[in-house]
Amino acid sequence: MVIFLVLSIFISVLTFLFLLPWRNQNKYQLLPPGSAPLPFLGTPKYVSALCKYFPELHKKYGPVFTIWKLTDPMVVVCGYEAVKHALLDQGEEFSGRPFSPIVNLYSDGYMFPSVGGERWRQLRRFTIIFLRSFEMGKTSIERRIIDESKSLIGEFTATGGKPVNPINPLGCAVGNILISILLGRSFDYNDPKLQELILSTRTFLYDTHSRLYKLGDTFPILLKVPILKEKIMKRRSRLKSLTKKYIEEHSLSPAAPRDFIDYFQIKIKEEETIFGSHFTERSLLMTLIALFAAGIDTTTATLSFCLTLISHYPEVQAKVQQEIDEVTGWQRPPEMMDRAQMPYTNAVVHEMQRVMDLAPVAHYHAVTKETRFRGFTIPKGTTVIPFLSSVLSDPTQWETPEDFNPGHFLDEKGQFQLKPAFMAFSAGKRICAGEGLARMEIFLLFSALLQKFTFTLPPGTGRQDCRMLKQNKHKAILFSQVCAEPRAVSSTT
Repeated sequence: MVIFLVLSIFISVLTFLFLLPWRNQNKYQLLPPGSAPLPFLGTPKYVSALCKYFPELHKKYGPVFTIWKLTDPMVVVCGYEAVKHALLDQGEEFSGRPFSPIVNLYSDGYMFPSVGGERWRQLRRFTIIFLRSFEMGKTSIERRIIDESKSLIGEFTATGGKPVNPINPLGCAVGNILISILLGRSFDYNDPKLQELILSTRTFLYDTHSRLYKLGDTFPILLKVPILKEKIMKRRSRLKSLTKKYIEEHSLSPAAPRDFIDYFQIKIKEEETIFGSHFTERSLLMTLIALFAAGIDTTTATLSFCLTLISHYPEVQAKVQQEIDEVTGWQRPPEMMDRAQMPYTNAVVHEMQRVMDLAPVAHYHAVTKETRFRGFTIPKGTTVIPFLSSVLSDPTQWETPEDFNPGHFLDEKGQFQLKPAFMAFSAGKRICAGEGLARMEIFLLFSALLQKFTFTLPPGTGRQDCRMLKQNKHKAILFSQVCAEPRAVSSTT
Protein backbone atom coordinates (compact mmCIF):
# COMPACT_ATOMS: atom_id res chain seq x y z
CA MET A 1 0.00 0.00 0.00
CA VAL A 2 2.81 2.40 0.95
CA ILE A 3 4.73 1.54 -2.23
CA PHE A 4 1.60 2.17 -4.32
CA LEU A 5 1.10 5.55 -2.62
CA VAL A 6 4.73 6.63 -3.20
CA LEU A 7 4.50 5.48 -6.82
CA SER A 8 1.28 7.45 -7.30
CA ILE A 9 2.83 10.60 -5.89
CA PHE A 10 5.91 10.15 -8.09
CA ILE A 11 3.77 9.74 -11.20
CA SER A 12 1.67 12.76 -10.23
CA VAL A 13 4.77 14.95 -9.83
CA LEU A 14 6.15 13.82 -13.19
CA THR A 15 2.81 14.49 -14.83
CA PHE A 16 2.69 17.97 -13.31
CA LEU A 17 6.20 18.77 -14.54
CA PHE A 18 5.32 17.38 -17.96
CA LEU A 19 2.16 19.45 -18.28
CA LEU A 20 3.46 22.66 -16.69
CA PRO A 21 4.88 24.12 -19.92
CA TRP A 22 1.62 23.46 -21.73
CA ARG A 23 -0.34 25.13 -18.94
CA ASN A 24 1.99 28.12 -19.22
CA GLN A 25 1.76 28.07 -22.99
CA ASN A 26 -2.01 28.37 -22.67
CA LYS A 27 -1.46 31.25 -20.23
CA TYR A 28 0.77 32.92 -22.81
CA GLN A 29 -1.44 32.11 -25.80
CA LEU A 30 -1.41 35.73 -27.02
CA LEU A 31 2.38 35.72 -27.38
CA PRO A 32 4.01 35.91 -30.83
CA PRO A 33 4.27 32.59 -32.72
CA GLY A 34 7.14 30.16 -32.40
CA SER A 35 8.10 26.52 -32.21
CA ALA A 36 6.09 24.57 -29.63
CA PRO A 37 8.18 24.05 -26.48
CA LEU A 38 9.09 20.62 -25.19
CA PRO A 39 7.53 19.83 -21.82
CA PHE A 40 9.65 21.39 -19.08
CA LEU A 41 12.62 21.86 -21.47
CA GLY A 42 11.24 24.67 -23.63
CA THR A 43 13.16 25.13 -26.91
CA PRO A 44 16.76 24.40 -25.82
CA LYS A 45 18.02 24.26 -29.41
CA TYR A 46 17.18 27.92 -29.99
CA VAL A 47 18.05 29.18 -26.50
CA SER A 48 21.51 27.57 -26.35
CA ALA A 49 22.57 28.76 -29.82
CA LEU A 50 20.68 32.02 -30.03
CA CYS A 51 21.91 33.86 -33.11
CA LYS A 52 22.49 30.75 -35.19
CA TYR A 53 18.79 30.05 -35.67
CA PHE A 54 17.30 33.53 -35.44
CA PRO A 55 17.46 34.27 -39.19
CA GLU A 56 15.69 30.96 -39.88
CA LEU A 57 13.00 31.67 -37.28
CA HIS A 58 12.67 35.24 -38.53
CA LYS A 59 11.97 33.98 -42.02
CA LYS A 60 9.48 31.39 -40.76
CA TYR A 61 7.54 33.38 -38.15
CA GLY A 62 8.12 37.02 -39.06
CA PRO A 63 9.80 39.91 -37.21
CA VAL A 64 8.49 38.89 -33.76
CA PHE A 65 8.56 35.32 -32.46
CA THR A 66 8.82 33.38 -29.20
CA ILE A 67 11.38 30.88 -27.96
CA TRP A 68 11.23 29.19 -24.55
CA LYS A 69 13.79 29.01 -21.75
CA LEU A 70 12.42 26.02 -19.85
CA THR A 71 8.89 27.20 -19.02
CA ASP A 72 9.54 30.91 -19.56
CA PRO A 73 8.91 32.65 -22.88
CA MET A 74 11.52 34.89 -24.54
CA VAL A 75 10.32 37.21 -27.30
CA VAL A 76 12.78 37.90 -30.13
CA VAL A 77 12.42 41.11 -32.16
CA CYS A 78 13.99 41.28 -35.64
CA GLY A 79 14.44 43.87 -38.37
CA TYR A 80 14.69 47.64 -38.19
CA GLU A 81 11.00 48.47 -38.05
CA ALA A 82 10.18 46.00 -35.25
CA VAL A 83 13.28 46.82 -33.17
CA LYS A 84 12.61 50.55 -33.59
CA HIS A 85 9.01 49.97 -32.55
CA ALA A 86 10.15 48.21 -29.37
CA LEU A 87 13.20 50.21 -28.27
CA LEU A 88 12.18 53.69 -29.44
CA ASP A 89 8.43 53.93 -30.02
CA GLN A 90 7.61 51.88 -26.91
CA GLY A 91 10.91 52.45 -25.15
CA GLU A 92 9.50 52.82 -21.65
CA GLU A 93 7.63 49.51 -21.77
CA PHE A 94 10.71 47.69 -23.09
CA SER A 95 13.24 49.31 -20.73
CA GLY A 96 13.28 46.59 -18.07
CA ARG A 97 15.87 43.88 -17.51
CA PRO A 98 15.13 40.20 -16.83
CA PHE A 99 16.40 38.79 -13.55
CA SER A 100 19.80 37.11 -13.80
CA PRO A 101 20.73 34.88 -10.84
CA ILE A 102 24.47 35.13 -11.52
CA VAL A 103 24.48 38.91 -11.98
CA ASN A 104 22.41 39.29 -8.83
CA LEU A 105 24.77 37.01 -6.88
CA TYR A 106 27.84 38.80 -8.18
CA SER A 107 26.72 42.40 -7.76
CA ASP A 108 23.83 42.45 -5.29
CA GLY A 109 21.86 44.25 -7.99
CA TYR A 110 24.40 47.07 -8.39
CA MET A 111 25.69 46.34 -11.89
CA PHE A 112 23.61 48.96 -13.63
CA PRO A 113 23.84 47.80 -17.29
CA SER A 114 22.22 44.53 -16.27
CA VAL A 115 19.51 45.71 -13.90
CA GLY A 116 16.71 48.23 -13.83
CA GLY A 117 14.81 50.34 -11.36
CA GLU A 118 15.60 53.61 -9.64
CA ARG A 119 19.14 52.57 -8.69
CA TRP A 120 20.02 51.90 -12.33
CA ARG A 121 18.46 55.20 -13.44
CA GLN A 122 20.36 57.28 -10.89
CA LEU A 123 23.73 55.63 -11.47
CA ARG A 124 23.34 55.78 -15.24
CA ARG A 125 22.29 59.44 -15.15
CA PHE A 126 25.27 60.30 -12.93
CA THR A 127 27.68 58.50 -15.28
CA ILE A 128 26.36 60.17 -18.42
CA ILE A 129 26.41 63.64 -16.83
CA PHE A 130 29.98 63.02 -15.65
CA LEU A 131 31.18 62.01 -19.11
CA ARG A 132 29.53 65.02 -20.73
CA SER A 133 30.84 67.52 -18.19
CA PHE A 134 34.28 65.91 -18.18
CA GLU A 135 34.48 66.46 -21.93
CA MET A 136 34.20 70.21 -21.32
CA GLY A 137 36.95 70.27 -18.70
CA LYS A 138 40.49 71.58 -18.97
CA THR A 139 41.82 68.14 -19.87
CA SER A 140 39.03 66.92 -22.09
CA ILE A 141 38.39 63.35 -23.06
CA GLU A 142 39.29 64.22 -26.64
CA ARG A 143 42.69 65.56 -25.58
CA ARG A 144 43.35 62.42 -23.54
CA ILE A 145 42.55 60.24 -26.56
CA ILE A 146 44.79 62.29 -28.84
CA ASP A 147 47.64 62.16 -26.32
CA GLU A 148 47.24 58.40 -26.00
CA SER A 149 47.26 58.03 -29.79
CA LYS A 150 50.87 59.25 -29.76
CA SER A 151 51.88 56.36 -27.51
CA LEU A 152 49.93 53.97 -29.72
CA ILE A 153 51.71 55.28 -32.83
CA GLY A 154 54.99 54.70 -31.03
CA GLU A 155 54.06 51.08 -30.38
CA PHE A 156 53.28 50.43 -34.03
CA THR A 157 56.43 52.29 -35.14
CA ALA A 158 58.49 49.96 -32.99
CA THR A 159 57.27 46.94 -34.98
CA GLY A 160 59.30 48.10 -37.99
CA GLY A 161 56.57 47.05 -40.39
CA LYS A 162 56.70 43.42 -39.24
CA PRO A 163 53.47 41.46 -38.60
CA VAL A 164 51.82 42.33 -35.30
CA ASN A 165 48.60 41.39 -33.56
CA PRO A 166 46.91 44.81 -33.25
CA ILE A 167 44.69 43.84 -30.34
CA ASN A 168 47.58 44.05 -27.88
CA PRO A 169 48.68 47.70 -28.37
CA LEU A 170 45.07 48.75 -29.01
CA GLY A 171 43.97 47.22 -25.71
CA CYS A 172 46.66 49.17 -23.87
CA ALA A 173 45.64 52.45 -25.50
CA VAL A 174 41.91 52.01 -24.88
CA GLY A 175 42.57 50.76 -21.36
CA ASN A 176 44.77 53.75 -20.54
CA ILE A 177 42.17 56.20 -21.85
CA LEU A 178 39.46 54.76 -19.63
CA ILE A 179 41.79 54.45 -16.64
CA SER A 180 42.76 58.12 -16.95
CA ILE A 181 39.08 59.14 -16.97
CA LEU A 182 37.99 56.86 -14.14
CA LEU A 183 41.10 56.70 -11.95
CA GLY A 184 43.12 59.76 -12.98
CA ARG A 185 46.25 57.77 -13.85
CA SER A 186 47.87 55.88 -16.70
CA PHE A 187 50.33 53.03 -17.17
CA ASP A 188 53.20 52.05 -19.39
CA TYR A 189 52.02 49.53 -21.99
CA ASN A 190 54.25 46.86 -20.44
CA ASP A 191 53.05 47.48 -16.89
CA PRO A 192 51.65 44.22 -15.43
CA LYS A 193 48.80 46.19 -13.79
CA LEU A 194 47.54 47.38 -17.16
CA GLN A 195 47.93 43.95 -18.71
CA GLU A 196 46.05 42.36 -15.81
CA LEU A 197 43.16 44.80 -16.13
CA ILE A 198 42.83 44.18 -19.88
CA LEU A 199 42.91 40.41 -19.41
CA SER A 200 40.42 40.60 -16.54
CA THR A 201 37.87 42.60 -18.54
CA ARG A 202 38.20 40.23 -21.50
CA THR A 203 37.75 37.19 -19.28
CA PHE A 204 34.83 38.84 -17.51
CA LEU A 205 32.93 39.32 -20.77
CA TYR A 206 33.81 36.00 -22.37
CA ASP A 207 32.73 34.11 -19.27
CA THR A 208 29.16 35.28 -19.86
CA HIS A 209 29.14 33.09 -22.98
CA SER A 210 30.53 30.00 -21.27
CA ARG A 211 28.38 26.90 -20.87
CA LEU A 212 28.89 26.86 -17.12
CA TYR A 213 27.70 30.47 -16.80
CA LYS A 214 24.59 29.78 -18.89
CA LEU A 215 23.91 26.62 -16.89
CA GLY A 216 24.06 28.52 -13.60
CA ASP A 217 21.82 31.26 -14.93
CA THR A 218 19.27 28.73 -16.21
CA PHE A 219 19.30 26.52 -13.11
CA PRO A 220 19.95 28.88 -10.13
CA ILE A 221 19.86 25.96 -7.71
CA LEU A 222 23.32 25.01 -9.02
CA LEU A 223 24.66 28.24 -7.50
CA LYS A 224 23.97 26.73 -4.08
CA VAL A 225 26.51 23.97 -4.77
CA PRO A 226 29.75 25.42 -3.30
CA ILE A 227 32.12 23.89 -5.85
CA LEU A 228 30.09 25.05 -8.86
CA LYS A 229 29.44 28.47 -7.35
CA GLU A 230 33.13 29.00 -6.70
CA LYS A 231 34.07 27.90 -10.21
CA ILE A 232 31.48 30.16 -11.85
CA MET A 233 32.39 33.20 -9.78
CA LYS A 234 36.16 32.78 -9.50
CA ARG A 235 37.23 34.37 -12.76
CA ARG A 236 34.58 37.08 -12.53
CA SER A 237 35.84 37.98 -9.05
CA ARG A 238 39.26 38.76 -10.50
CA LEU A 239 38.03 42.04 -11.97
CA LYS A 240 36.20 42.87 -8.76
CA SER A 241 39.28 42.46 -6.55
CA LEU A 242 41.43 44.44 -8.98
CA THR A 243 38.94 47.33 -9.13
CA LYS A 244 38.56 47.34 -5.36
CA LYS A 245 42.31 47.69 -5.04
CA TYR A 246 42.29 50.71 -7.37
CA ILE A 247 39.66 52.40 -5.21
CA GLU A 248 41.62 51.73 -2.02
CA GLU A 249 44.78 53.21 -3.56
CA HIS A 250 42.95 56.31 -4.78
CA SER A 251 43.33 59.58 -2.84
CA LEU A 252 40.29 61.86 -2.89
CA SER A 253 40.73 65.43 -4.13
CA PRO A 254 37.48 67.15 -3.11
CA ALA A 255 38.70 70.70 -3.84
CA ALA A 256 39.73 69.87 -7.41
CA PRO A 257 38.14 66.60 -8.54
CA ARG A 258 40.17 64.93 -11.26
CA ASP A 259 38.36 61.74 -12.21
CA PHE A 260 35.24 59.60 -11.88
CA ILE A 261 36.17 58.24 -8.45
CA ASP A 262 36.60 61.78 -7.09
CA TYR A 263 33.20 62.88 -8.36
CA PHE A 264 31.50 59.71 -7.14
CA GLN A 265 33.03 59.87 -3.67
CA ILE A 266 32.04 63.52 -3.37
CA LYS A 267 28.49 62.45 -4.26
CA ILE A 268 28.65 59.75 -1.57
CA LYS A 269 29.56 62.36 1.05
CA GLU A 270 26.78 64.67 -0.13
CA GLU A 271 24.19 61.92 0.34
CA GLU A 272 25.60 60.12 3.38
CA THR A 273 22.71 61.39 5.53
CA ILE A 274 20.06 60.34 3.00
CA PHE A 275 18.49 57.04 4.00
CA GLY A 276 18.59 54.52 1.14
CA SER A 277 20.92 56.58 -1.06
CA HIS A 278 22.12 54.66 -4.09
CA PHE A 279 25.54 56.34 -3.91
CA THR A 280 27.65 54.10 -1.71
CA GLU A 281 31.11 52.55 -1.81
CA ARG A 282 29.44 49.36 -3.00
CA SER A 283 27.74 51.09 -5.90
CA LEU A 284 31.02 52.84 -6.80
CA LEU A 285 32.78 49.49 -6.99
CA MET A 286 30.13 47.85 -9.14
CA THR A 287 29.75 50.89 -11.41
CA LEU A 288 33.50 50.94 -12.06
CA ILE A 289 33.45 47.22 -12.84
CA ALA A 290 30.61 47.78 -15.29
CA LEU A 291 32.46 50.63 -17.01
CA PHE A 292 35.70 48.66 -17.26
CA ALA A 293 33.90 45.58 -18.59
CA ALA A 294 31.86 47.52 -21.15
CA GLY A 295 34.44 50.13 -22.10
CA ILE A 296 37.76 48.37 -22.71
CA ASP A 297 37.32 45.08 -24.53
CA THR A 298 34.46 46.12 -26.82
CA THR A 299 36.22 49.22 -28.17
CA THR A 300 39.50 47.32 -28.44
CA ALA A 301 37.80 44.52 -30.39
CA THR A 302 36.16 47.05 -32.72
CA LEU A 303 39.44 48.80 -33.52
CA SER A 304 41.24 45.49 -34.00
CA PHE A 305 38.60 44.37 -36.47
CA CYS A 306 38.77 47.74 -38.24
CA LEU A 307 42.53 47.49 -38.84
CA THR A 308 42.19 43.91 -40.02
CA LEU A 309 39.32 44.78 -42.35
CA ILE A 310 40.98 47.87 -43.84
CA SER A 311 44.08 45.77 -44.59
CA HIS A 312 41.91 43.70 -46.94
CA TYR A 313 40.58 46.81 -48.71
CA PRO A 314 43.65 48.87 -49.79
CA GLU A 315 41.64 51.03 -52.20
CA VAL A 316 39.34 52.16 -49.37
CA GLN A 317 42.31 52.77 -47.09
CA ALA A 318 43.99 54.94 -49.74
CA LYS A 319 40.89 57.16 -50.04
CA VAL A 320 40.73 57.58 -46.26
CA GLN A 321 44.40 58.56 -46.14
CA GLN A 322 43.95 61.05 -48.95
CA GLU A 323 41.09 62.71 -47.11
CA ILE A 324 43.05 62.85 -43.86
CA ASP A 325 46.02 64.42 -45.62
CA GLU A 326 43.83 67.06 -47.26
CA VAL A 327 42.11 68.04 -44.02
CA THR A 328 44.80 67.77 -41.33
CA GLY A 329 48.07 67.47 -43.17
CA TRP A 330 50.89 65.33 -41.83
CA GLN A 331 51.86 66.87 -38.50
CA ARG A 332 48.59 67.72 -36.75
CA PRO A 333 46.59 64.69 -35.54
CA PRO A 334 42.92 64.49 -36.60
CA GLU A 335 40.48 66.03 -34.11
CA MET A 336 36.75 65.77 -33.63
CA MET A 337 36.25 69.18 -35.24
CA ASP A 338 37.70 67.66 -38.44
CA ARG A 339 35.06 64.94 -38.66
CA ALA A 340 32.60 67.14 -40.57
CA GLN A 341 35.29 67.73 -43.24
CA MET A 342 36.11 63.99 -43.37
CA PRO A 343 32.81 62.44 -44.54
CA TYR A 344 34.41 59.46 -46.27
CA THR A 345 36.54 58.55 -43.24
CA ASN A 346 33.49 58.88 -41.00
CA ALA A 347 31.46 56.70 -43.37
CA VAL A 348 34.18 54.04 -43.41
CA VAL A 349 34.33 53.98 -39.58
CA HIS A 350 30.57 53.50 -39.34
CA GLU A 351 30.44 50.90 -42.11
CA MET A 352 33.19 48.86 -40.46
CA GLN A 353 31.17 48.77 -37.26
CA ARG A 354 28.04 47.79 -39.18
CA VAL A 355 29.85 44.96 -40.94
CA MET A 356 31.55 43.82 -37.75
CA ASP A 357 28.24 43.45 -35.92
CA LEU A 358 30.01 43.24 -32.56
CA ALA A 359 26.92 42.50 -30.45
CA PRO A 360 24.45 40.43 -32.52
CA VAL A 361 21.89 40.70 -29.72
CA ALA A 362 21.52 43.61 -27.31
CA HIS A 363 21.55 43.05 -23.56
CA TYR A 364 18.28 41.32 -22.87
CA HIS A 365 15.34 43.60 -22.15
CA ALA A 366 12.12 42.89 -20.26
CA VAL A 367 8.74 44.54 -20.52
CA THR A 368 7.89 46.61 -17.46
CA LYS A 369 4.15 45.91 -17.74
CA GLU A 370 1.75 43.86 -19.86
CA THR A 371 2.38 45.26 -23.30
CA ARG A 372 0.54 45.19 -26.62
CA PHE A 373 3.11 44.94 -29.37
CA ARG A 374 2.45 44.49 -33.09
CA GLY A 375 -0.79 42.62 -32.48
CA PHE A 376 0.48 40.43 -29.64
CA THR A 377 0.29 40.63 -25.84
CA ILE A 378 3.53 40.29 -23.90
CA PRO A 379 3.08 39.63 -20.15
CA LYS A 380 4.89 41.84 -17.63
CA GLY A 381 8.46 40.71 -16.95
CA THR A 382 8.82 38.70 -20.17
CA THR A 383 12.36 38.66 -21.56
CA VAL A 384 12.77 40.46 -24.89
CA ILE A 385 15.78 39.90 -27.18
CA PRO A 386 16.47 42.66 -29.74
CA PHE A 387 18.29 40.92 -32.61
CA LEU A 388 20.57 43.78 -33.67
CA SER A 389 22.22 41.77 -36.46
CA SER A 390 18.94 41.78 -38.33
CA VAL A 391 18.88 45.59 -38.09
CA LEU A 392 22.46 46.08 -39.27
CA SER A 393 21.80 43.79 -42.26
CA ASP A 394 18.18 44.69 -42.96
CA PRO A 395 17.82 44.77 -46.78
CA THR A 396 15.13 47.45 -46.51
CA GLN A 397 17.66 49.79 -44.89
CA TRP A 398 20.96 48.97 -46.63
CA GLU A 399 21.50 48.77 -50.38
CA THR A 400 24.08 45.98 -50.19
CA PRO A 401 23.80 44.64 -46.63
CA GLU A 402 26.25 41.76 -47.08
CA ASP A 403 29.01 43.91 -48.59
CA PHE A 404 31.49 46.41 -47.18
CA ASN A 405 30.13 49.58 -48.72
CA PRO A 406 31.01 52.99 -47.18
CA GLY A 407 28.42 54.47 -49.54
CA HIS A 408 25.77 53.29 -47.09
CA PHE A 409 26.64 56.36 -45.01
CA LEU A 410 27.09 58.89 -47.84
CA ASP A 411 24.42 60.94 -49.58
CA GLU A 412 24.33 61.77 -53.29
CA LYS A 413 26.71 64.70 -52.67
CA GLY A 414 29.25 62.55 -50.85
CA GLN A 415 28.39 63.99 -47.44
CA PHE A 416 28.09 61.80 -44.36
CA GLN A 417 24.59 60.73 -43.34
CA LEU A 418 23.86 58.69 -40.23
CA LYS A 419 21.15 56.15 -40.87
CA PRO A 420 18.62 55.36 -38.13
CA ALA A 421 19.24 51.65 -38.67
CA PHE A 422 22.81 52.03 -37.38
CA MET A 423 22.16 50.44 -33.98
CA ALA A 424 25.63 49.13 -33.22
CA PHE A 425 25.25 50.53 -29.68
CA SER A 426 21.59 49.46 -29.39
CA ALA A 427 18.94 52.20 -29.10
CA GLY A 428 16.44 53.85 -26.78
CA LYS A 429 16.58 54.09 -23.00
CA ARG A 430 19.06 51.22 -22.72
CA ILE A 431 21.54 52.47 -25.33
CA CYS A 432 25.17 52.08 -24.25
CA ALA A 433 26.00 54.78 -21.69
CA GLY A 434 29.52 55.06 -23.10
CA GLU A 435 28.42 55.40 -26.73
CA GLY A 436 29.83 58.94 -27.08
CA LEU A 437 33.21 57.94 -25.64
CA ALA A 438 33.43 54.82 -27.79
CA ARG A 439 32.56 56.71 -30.99
CA MET A 440 35.22 59.31 -30.20
CA GLU A 441 37.89 56.72 -29.45
CA ILE A 442 37.21 54.74 -32.62
CA PHE A 443 37.26 57.77 -34.90
CA LEU A 444 40.31 59.48 -33.38
CA LEU A 445 42.51 56.40 -32.92
CA PHE A 446 41.65 54.91 -36.31
CA SER A 447 42.28 58.17 -38.21
CA ALA A 448 45.49 58.89 -36.24
CA LEU A 449 46.87 55.47 -37.17
CA LEU A 450 45.95 55.77 -40.85
CA GLN A 451 47.55 59.21 -40.94
CA LYS A 452 50.91 57.62 -40.04
CA PHE A 453 50.70 54.05 -41.37
CA THR A 454 49.46 51.94 -44.23
CA PHE A 455 48.14 48.65 -42.89
CA THR A 456 48.82 45.64 -45.07
CA LEU A 457 48.47 41.89 -44.81
CA PRO A 458 51.48 39.78 -43.79
CA PRO A 459 53.28 38.15 -46.72
CA GLY A 460 51.47 35.06 -47.94
CA THR A 461 48.13 36.09 -46.44
CA GLY A 462 45.26 35.94 -48.93
CA ARG A 463 42.83 38.81 -49.22
CA GLN A 464 39.30 38.13 -47.96
CA ASP A 465 36.06 40.00 -48.36
CA CYS A 466 34.04 41.25 -45.39
CA ARG A 467 31.72 38.24 -45.45
CA MET A 468 34.56 35.86 -44.67
CA LEU A 469 36.00 38.16 -42.03
CA LYS A 470 32.60 38.50 -40.38
CA GLN A 471 32.07 34.75 -40.49
CA ASN A 472 35.38 34.31 -38.65
CA LYS A 473 34.95 37.42 -36.51
CA HIS A 474 36.40 35.93 -33.35
CA LYS A 475 39.60 34.98 -35.16
CA ALA A 476 39.78 38.33 -36.97
CA ILE A 477 39.57 40.20 -33.68
CA LEU A 478 41.85 38.11 -31.48
CA PHE A 479 44.39 36.45 -33.75
CA SER A 480 44.75 38.37 -37.02
CA GLN A 481 48.05 40.06 -37.80
CA VAL A 482 48.73 43.18 -39.83
CA CYS A 483 51.81 45.07 -40.92
CA ALA A 484 51.98 48.78 -40.01
CA GLU A 485 54.15 50.30 -42.72
CA PRO A 486 55.15 53.94 -42.11
CA ARG A 487 53.73 56.20 -44.80
CA ALA A 488 55.98 58.17 -47.09
CA VAL A 489 54.07 61.45 -47.18
CA SER A 490 55.11 64.26 -49.52
CA SER A 491 56.26 67.59 -48.12
CA THR A 492 53.18 69.29 -49.56
CA THR A 493 50.81 67.61 -47.11
